[in-house]
Amino acid sequence: MGVPVREVIARPVSYPIRGVFRISRGAKTRADVIEVAVRDGEIVGRGECVPYARYGQTLEGVLAQVRAAAQLVADGATIAELQVELPAGPARNAIECAMWDLQARGGGPRSSTLFGPDPEVRPLTTAYTLSLDTPEAMGAAAGCASGFPILKLKLGGEGDVERVRAVRSAAPAARLIADANESWTFEQLTRFAPHLAAAGVELLEQPLPAEADGELTHYHSPVPLSADESCHDRSSLPGLIGKYQCVTVKLDKTGGLTEAAAVLEQARSLGLTTMIGCMVASSLSMAPGLVAAQHARFVHLDGPMLLDRDRVPGLSYLGAEVQPPSAEVWAG
Repeated sequence: MGVPVREVIARPVSYPIRGVFRISRGAKTRADVIEVAVRDGEIVGRGECVPYARYGQTLEGVLAQVRAAAQLVADGATIAELQVELPAGPARNAIECAMWDLQARGGGPRSSTLFGPDPEVRPLTTAYTLSLDTPEAMGAAAGCASGFPILKLKLGGEGDVERVRAVRSAAPAARLIADANESWTFEQLTRFAPHLAAAGVELLEQPLPAEADGELTHYHSPVPLSADESCHDRSSLPGLIGKYQCVTVKLDKTGGLTEAAAVLEQARSLGLTTMIGCMVASSLSMAPGLVAAQHARFVHLDGPMLLDRDRVPGLSYLGAEVQPPSAEVWAG
C-alpha cells in the first residue's frame, strides 16, 4: 500500500447538451457524469466518468461502486493495486484519474509516463460529432461545421447512405468517420459500405451488434472497421482479430489510463490501428483522454464541444484543436 489517502468524495453532476445528442439507441439533452475527488491533506485530485446504460450501468450503481472502493483508497491503495482490486469500468476510471491528478499535484509521476519516454502532451485535432438525424438536417449541420477538418457521423440504419452523401456534399473537404452504434445488419453493412467508401469515409465504428461480430470473420470491408462496443480492455482484443482493423479505446471502458496504455500497446502489436474516443462529458473526462490520444491514430475528444455549458475552468478548443489541460483543469 502507498501513502494513506484521507477521503474519497463522489457526486453526480449534470451538464446540459447543446440541442439534442442522438444516436441509434436514443437521444439525450444532458450529460450525466460522476465527479470523484480524492483528498490527501490539502491536495485534491479529481476524475470523472460516465455510466453507460448499454453496459447495464447507472448513476446510482457506479456511485455505489466508487463509495464501496473509498476505504480501499483511504487505506493507501496505489494506482497499480486498483487494477487488481477493482474491475474495469467507469468507477475505476474516475478513481484512477483522480489519483493521477492527486499524485501529480503532490510532485509525483504523471500519467504520461505510462505511454513511453516522451512525456509531452501536445495539442491534437479531434473529430467533431454530427448527431443522427435526417439527411437534410445532417447536411445542414455539416455545412455549419464544415470548418472542422474531421467529422464523425452518427448513423442508424436505412437512409444512412443518403446521410453520408448529404454530409459529403455540405463538407467536401472534411475527413469523415462514421459510427453506426451496432444498428446495422450484416446485409446492410455489405450494401452500405461501398457507398461509404465512395464518399471517402475513412473509418466505420461498430456496424453490427457486438454479439454478431462472428459475421465479420470472412468479410473484407471497403471501409476499415473499428470495434467500439466490442472492445473494452485487453481481454477483448484476441476476439477482434480478423474482424476489425481498428479499436476504439475509451477510458470508461478500460477503467482508466493504466489499462488504456496496455490496450494501445497490445493493439499495435496485433496490427490494429487505434482511436481514443469519449462519451459526452466535461473537460475533466477529456483531459486524461488527451494523454492517451497522443499515441492513437484517430482522436475523438469533442465531448465539451457538444455541451451548452462545460465545467469551469475547462479545456481550450481552438476550432477542433484541443489544447493540453492547464493544472486548474487536471494535472495528472
